[in-house]
Order: sequence, then structure tokens, then C-alpha cells
Amino acid sequence: MATFHLVAPSGYCIQQEAAERGVARLREAGHQVHNTGVIGRREQRFAGTDAQRLADLNQLAELSENPTIVLAVRGGYGVSRLLESIDYPALSDRQRRNPLLICGHSDFTAFQLALLAREGVITFSGPMLAGNFGAPELDPFTIEHFWKALTSPRFTLEWRSDAPACRTSGTVWGGNLAMLISLVGTPWLPQIDDGILVVEDINEHPFRVERMLLQLHHAGVLARQRAIVLGSFSAAAPNDYDNGYDLAQVCATLRERTGLPIVDGLAFGHEPCTVTLPLGAHGELIHDGKRATLSLNGHPCLK
Repeated sequence: MATFHLVAPSGYCIQQEAAERGVARLREAGHQVHNTGVIGRREQRFAGTDAQRLADLNQLAELSENPTIVLAVRGGYGVSRLLESIDYPALSDRQRRNPLLICGHSDFTAFQLALLAREGVITFSGPMLAGNFGAPELDPFTIEHFWKALTSPRFTLEWRSDAPACRTSGTVWGGNLAMLISLVGTPWLPQIDDGILVVEDINEHPFRVERMLLQLHHAGVLARQRAIVLGSFSAAAPNDYDNGYDLAQVCATLRERTGLPIVDGLAFGHEPCTVTLPLGAHGELIHDGKRATLSLNGHPCLK
């Protein structure tokens, strides 16, 4: 059984019942859950003051040597306020001694990418307490892939995609696209060469997705990648005004502009059904035009 340590560096958890349900589920499964006091903490729209939320992250360096899963309560907004005050060297020292398995997505992506950029620390883009573990019904796909990622030194994701065939390998990184874009031009955007960029988002219309990816293209980020994998883009349906312009058209435009392989269809993001990805791990992407696989290794895992 595992030990979970909760952090809430972003928005106030408006889904209090869901968060408590997530804690109960984890405990019923035999796991320990620590630091639950952060669930009800609130300061305006945030899960506590900036100082409190910053302490959530910096105090991770002082956790015991026991293997621990650090789980974000929810996303929202707030990590961007903290980036310049995070003690990255201390967290890196803790990770070298006995890595914490740090998991979350959405706004939490900013913290994860900053750790990767500053110290090369690998974290997991995956489920969070309220939205996933506390969902009305626990998604078996999500839970299976969560434990697979956190316990397997090597594992493979499989999905179907009609994208053109490709085969490549590199460093897997990315996460929430909007948060990644917010780091462009800052010290907290990883400078990844030969990468496999995996991105997802929610409430972003196809033209906004295209605009953000084009920003990465114009900034020279995509020129250093070997492939792009698109996860879930929830609530991104085109409307009548689009007249056929959709995410498939976005992919076609980006392939033409960048020359990069773009493989869509991965269950990854803000949907109840999501895989867990180690950001900073090595990946091998193989796609035959119908079936895609992404094999990962080099990440920390539970012993």
C-alpha cells in the first residue's frame, strides 16, 4: 500500500464532497492519506494564501524518506504566482535521495515543467484527487494506467489513431497546453531537444489550440521536437461559424507548417478516462497508421 501526500497549490477545491470521497476511497483501498487539511483551505479563489500554497511545494523537500505519492487536489489557477519562489535545488536534492512520485495536471503543469526545466526532475501528468479519485464513479482505465505508470520501470500505452504512420523516440514532455504556453520566454519552460511533445487542454476552441501550437512553432520550440501527440481537448467542439474547421484541420495545418508527425487520439487530459505520463522520461513512439504505441522508461517508480 502507498502513502499519499496532498498538495493544493492552485485553486480552491469547490468540489469538497468529491475530494472527501477521493480520500475515503484511497483509505478504503488501504493507502495512507496525509495533509488533508489543504482540501478546505481558501483565500479568495485560491486554495490558501500564496505563502501557504508555496509551503505546500517547498515542504516536499522535507518529507520522510518513505516512498510517497504527492497528489494535487485540483487545478484551476495559482501555481504561476509561486514559480519564482520555489526552492528547486532543495526539491532536486530530495528527488535524488529517494524520489517522490509527484502527480497532477492542468494548472499543476506549470510546477511540473518548472521542475523539469530547472532540475531535470521527472513528475507524472495524471489524475488528481477531486476530479479523478473523487469522481462519482472511479474510472477503471484511469486507475489501471495510474498504477501502471507509478509501479512499472517500463510500460507501453496503446491507442487508435488515423494519423499518418511514423516512428521516432525522444524525451516525453508537455502536459496542459495553455500552461505550457504561459511559460514561453521564461526560465521555467524546459529546453527539450529531440522531444515527443504531448499536450491536452479543456475549454479551448480549435482555433485557440492552433494558435497556441503556432506560438510554439514561431518560438522555435516545435523545430526541436520529433513528434507531437495530442491528448484530449475537452469541450472543444467546433460551431456553425467554423464551417468544417475542427481539430483534424488543425492537425493538417500543423503537419504542413512544421513537417512533424502529429498523432492524435491519446486518452490524456481533463476527461475521466486518462493515462498517466512521466514528464521527462524516454519514450518510443510507433504508429502504423491505425494503432499507436508509446513505450516509456527512465522514470522513478514505487518499489
